[in-house]
Amino acid sequence: MRIITGRARGLKLKTPTGLNTRPTSDRVKESVFNILNGLITFGEINAVLDIFAGTGALGLEALSRGAHFATFIDAITTEIIRDNVTRAKFLDESKIIRGDVTKILPRLAKQNQSFDLIFSDPPYAQGLAQISINLTAELNLLNVNGLMIVEHGANEFLTDIPENFTLIRQINYGHTTAADIFTRK
Repeated sequence: MRIITGRARGLKLKTPTGLNTRPTSDRVKESVFNILNGLITFGEINAVLDIFAGTGALGLEALSRGAHFATFIDAITTEIIRDNVTRAKFLDESKIIRGDVTKILPRLAKQNQSFDLIFSDPPYAQGLAQISINLTAELNLLNVNGLMIVEHGANEFLTDIPENFTLIRQINYGHTTAADIFTRK
């Protein structure tokens, strides 16, 4: 795994051992970011949220491409994220939070935080993709006209799309992975 382009281009990211974390592959990440390049200008992105961050690869890629600040949330891998953020030289532009996403997101909302770009890459087949989009919408964490990318298993379907969210693109990557891109009206 590496950062594809931008200020930290080529940096190899540290990944966790074992099967508890499934990092987004470079192929999927590159495809998602190619699509995003047609939808947004990274230099205009003030705040990125990377939930179920794993290695931090998605938030780090956004920072490398010009986003101003990223918040990373994961219950297990915060030391790996911190190491990757430090090696990419984005420590001053990052906040790393360890904990349960369903408890941290309400805390961010109480602090009046909101985001231009949100990545959600939860463990597959646990219903967490649906929970993450519903909670994000309920708490108004995504700015109007912001984008949320939800990665999930190819056999999972987000059936309950929040009223103020619009699905703008669905992408399938083989038999295992899919990503849905939403905007907030």
